[in-house]
Amino acid sequence: MAAKFELKKASNGQIYFNLKAANGEVILTSEQYKELAGAKNGIESVKANAGDDANYERKTATNGQHFFVLKAKNKEPIGKSELYTTPQAMEKGIASVKANAAGATVQEPTA
Repeated sequence: MAAKFELKKASNGQIYFNLKAANGEVILTSEQYKELAGAKNGIESVKANAGDDANYERKTATNGQHFFVLKAKNKEPIGKSELYTTPQAMEKGIASVKANAAGATVQEPTA
């Protein structure tokens, strides 16, 4: 199985996407978009920005776990990771986004 972007509809009707690695694990979740076209633009932004380490903001949650936010060149957030127990695990997550985003396919939302 190859990496893919899965477009989904949230309970509030907005659209978001998950970037899933080849093993099926979610490695990045987007913000919510009002329109499908906005979410697709977000995917293109992930593909364009994922390769540059400067676009990743590394953070620590209030519970001490680690996560990252991928930002576009204009510094607007595109998506964020799940929580990781160690900084090393978070860095592996970043490496996975870098390795998988550019070639990932897009799966449309289901009704």
